[in-house]
Amino acid sequence: MKRYEAAKEQYAAYGIDTDKALEILSEIPISLQCWQGDDVMGFERGGAKLSGGIQTTGNYPGRARDPQELMEDLRVAFSEIGGAKRLNLHASYLISDETVDRDALEPRHFAAWVDFAKEQHLGLDFNPTYFSHPMVKDNLTLSSPDAGVRSFWVEHGKRSRLVAASFARELGGYSLCNLWIPDGYKDIPADRLGPRLRLKDSLDKIYTHELAGVIDSVESKVFGIGLESFTVGSNEFYAAYVARHPGVYQLLDNGHFHPTEMVSEKLSALLAFNAYVPLHVTRPVRWDSDHVVILDDELKEIAKEIIRNDAISRVLIGLDFFDASINRIAAWIIGTRNMQKALLFALLQPFEAMRQLQDSCRFTELLALGEEMKTLDMGSVWEEFLDRQHVDKGMGWMDKVLSYEKTVQSVRG
Repeated sequence: MKRYEAAKEQYAAYGIDTDKALEILSEIPISLQCWQGDDVMGFERGGAKLSGGIQTTGNYPGRARDPQELMEDLRVAFSEIGGAKRLNLHASYLISDETVDRDALEPRHFAAWVDFAKEQHLGLDFNPTYFSHPMVKDNLTLSSPDAGVRSFWVEHGKRSRLVAASFARELGGYSLCNLWIPDGYKDIPADRLGPRLRLKDSLDKIYTHELAGVIDSVESKVFGIGLESFTVGSNEFYAAYVARHPGVYQLLDNGHFHPTEMVSEKLSALLAFNAYVPLHVTRPVRWDSDHVVILDDELKEIAKEIIRNDAISRVLIGLDFFDASINRIAAWIIGTRNMQKALLFALLQPFEAMRQLQDSCRFTELLALGEEMKTLDMGSVWEEFLDRQHVDKGMGWMDKVLSYEKTVQSVRG
């Protein structure tokens, strides 16, 4: 407590109320991706073989093999993460005793997840699963020249939105329903416009009307495995689509752009026009490589854009990494805590004073102030947050995860 009081005085000298910052941080929801816990396998009957531009690497022991194991792993992770939390589900994580294809999904197939969310006091987000399925033909779904393929995936998109609507209805609040497809070509295509017109038509069929409680988004990408030369759902395509379709928003995944492009720079551009900007936060060591989020400069810049633009309720933060080379529960905890650390760093910045310096063209003082803030004692404020949230400080949480790994995860085979 003495350390926190000293840090509190340190920040107060710059006009920062650390108690208010901690209160705000505790209310910012972060959506954990369910697929980190089982290597994106899902629970469709017959098992899944990853395909359609999706893969995970590593063979660390303890992967969740069924819904019960995944839920138990999530409980452990949630117990060591403070603040507001959500859970992000893919359609392939349905829980059903019967075989259900993706064009026949209903809210009842996710009822167990709603019960879990109520138990854990979570909101639920949703994603239609456009990969790892026989109807992904030659890496094409909604843009396929085959009308039957397109029809199948349009119906999947429609039903996924109804599932998301049921989440919002059952749990209150909203459910983000995000659509990503793997569509594209490995080599230079003869026709780029045709696939994009087919995708546009498919999306129009999916988004025929708004659904209460559902925030719809589409996710762009530069390229993917097996579609290195052409991606149908590019950034430009989706930016143009959402501009013409109110109620559909563009999701930014910070692994889906050229390495020199920063999502932090794009946030204000979209906030100027869109009510919501959904995010998938990851760490692209080499393009879209989905490493666990660390507290790096880009993560801090993303968080600063959210806080200084008063966009906490408009930027919907979700995580998107899946690392099978380390303990999967630890990955959730590390990644989520780092997202929270970045948000706390942003909450502890004197943005109004910095904005005034910028508008007065006092750039020397702006640079000096920004650099000075980097070495204040944020660590003590972070520890105070953990204390107030009743979760472990330091590496204490790691001992619990390793104990759980030894007694539970390591015996799974």
